[in-house]
Formats: sequence, C-alpha cells, structure tokens
Amino acid sequence: MSQSRSEAAEARRTDQIPAWKQEEIDELVAFLESHDSVGIVGVAGIPSRQLQAMRADLHGQAALRVSRNTLMTRALEAVGDGLGALTDHVAGQVAFVGTNDNPFALYRELEASKTPAPIGAGEEAPSDVVIPEGDTGVDPGPFVGDLQQVGAAARIMEGSIHVTEDSTVLEAGEAVSADLANVLGELGIEPKEVGLDLRAVYSEGVMFDPEELDIDVDAYRADVEAAAARARSLSVGAAYPTRQTAGALLAKGAGEAKSLGVFAAIEDEELMPDLVAVADAQVRALATHLDDEALPEELRGAEPDATPAVEEDAGETDDTPDDAQDDDAQDDDHEAEGADDAGDDDDDGGDALGAMFG
Repeated sequence: MSQSRSEAAEARRTDQIPAWKQEEIDELVAFLESHDSVGIVGVAGIPSRQLQAMRADLHGQAALRVSRNTLMTRALEAVGDGLGALTDHVAGQVAFVGTNDNPFALYRELEASKTPAPIGAGEEAPSDVVIPEGDTGVDPGPFVGDLQQVGAAARIMEGSIHVTEDSTVLEAGEAVSADLANVLGELGIEPKEVGLDLRAVYSEGVMFDPEELDIDVDAYRADVEAAAARARSLSVGAAYPTRQTAGALLAKGAGEAKSLGVFAAIEDEELMPDLVAVADAQVRALATHLDDEALPEELRGAEPDATPAVEEDAGETDDTPDDAQDDDAQDDDHEAEGADDAGDDDDDGGDALGAMFG
C-alpha cells in the first residue's frame, strides 16, 4: 500500500515539472547522448568571463554545458546506460563536459586550460605557498614588516625590500589569512590555478577518475614502443610468423640462404656477383703477400705505396735489401742441397725447346 502511494507521489511530481525544466532536461539528455565521453567538472570560483573564455578555448575539442544540479541529475538518470553513476559527482557548482575524444585527451585539455590566479582570504592553499628569494621591487617601508609577520625572511637592501631566502609561508590545506592574501597580492604571487576541475568521466562503459587519467603520455608511449620492439625481436628470433614479422622473417631467411650459398660456393645465377666478389677479395689478399712484377696492374696496387720507393733506393746504394739477402740465402740453400737437380732442369728445358722447334 505504502509502495503504491510513493509511486503515485513520484508520478505526480513528474507530471508537475514545469515545461521549461522538461525542455532543459531534454536538451541535457541530447547533449549527453551526442558525445562519446561525458564528464563532470567543477566550476566553482571561476568568473563568468573566464568561464566563457575557457569554453571558447575548448571549442572543437570539447563542449561545456552548465545547468542546475537537479536537472543534471534527472538527465543522467533518464539516459541511464551507466551514466547514472555520474550523479554521485553532481555536487556544488558543476557542469557537464562532453567530447568525442578519449578521456585521457580530455583530461590533458582541461589541465592545459587552467591558469594561475590569486588566492583570497579564507581559501585553502592547494599546495605549499612559497615567497621566493630575491628583490621584491618594493621601496623601503612598512611592507617589510608585513613580510616578516607572515613568516618571510625579509630586510631592506640596496634601496629596496629583499627576501633573503625562499620562505614557505603556508602549507597545503591551510587557510589563507587576510594579511597573507594582501602580501601575496602585493608581490603578484598567484598560488592557485583556476580552471575546469574534472571529477569523473564516463566513456564506453568505463568510469574514469582523474587520478587514472593523469599519466605521462611520453613515458607511456616510450614503454609501448619498447614493448613492441621486444615482441617483434622475440617473434623474429623464435621464427614465429605474424602479419607484422612475416616480412622480416622472409628477409632473414633469404639472407641466411644467400650466406650459405656463398660459403658453399654454389654456382647460382643470383649468387654469381657475390661469388666473384669473394674470389676477387681473396686474390687481392693473396697478392699482398707476393712480390712479383708479373702481377696485373690492378693487383700491384694492393702492395704498400712505400715498396716501389724502397726498391729504387736499393738499386742506388751498396747495401743489399733484406729481400735480396733472403733471396740469396735461399739460392745458396738450393745450391747446397744439390746442383744436379739444376742440371736436370736445364736438360728438361732443352728437351722442351727442342720439341717446340723440332
């Protein structure tokens, strides 16, 4: 019975929604359904003019829609499909943000749109407030006492007020006093950032918190590239063919087959240039160990450049070159071993000449 009464009350409350509110809800629903990623952003403390400037900066990348919290909640519930979980973040001064980009890109865009702003009395410091060392540019006067009163190390030097060392005058989370707000304003220190504060994003069935979206894109990209390179090397090394490594495997196999064919001196049309090149290199290497004027001109070039000059000098002096001494020693050895062999060689040579000339 009581359940029927509550349902009836809910129906009457729904029926009693003014037309302008229903139109606003319908527009919010259309906004939510027209974007792939939808989030809730805090807009508290942002002046209207600056909010309009942020909206203009996001044009083409993301869209911003401000409305009443009750109407935003109704729109989220009307769409459903997981978006209802965003209702937990509809509190305070908030707005919808929608984009067709991924949530990570949306987070970067919103963070990039934030600008430094002065902090007022009574506000909580988002981080430690530090007055840096240096010349304040303020002429000597009562301001040096104001600095000292808020905890800054200050004194008059060279005709102006100087902060003698970096001074932490407020820690994160502490409330800003009126005196400190005035000092920071005088120095032009803006310790807070004003911008769209992303609270949550719903995209493709997944809810993202800001902490999950705050990643180092360059480091993440480098990690992915390194992992892909290692996977490719593993696939090629294990001879595991994939669409990405098939070309490398074929090239590797062709190279290994070619190396084997050259090593085994297999006469193949495709291997002939390589076989000729190997043979040419071997001949040139052998020629460097020979001292024979009968070598072709191109092979003589393999000898050291200084060799011809040494030979010319040897012919003009009485000293016998080392090569000549070695040759003489070898000749003596041959003569000592037996002159009969030499005589036999002469006879053979004569017989050969006789045979040649009849």
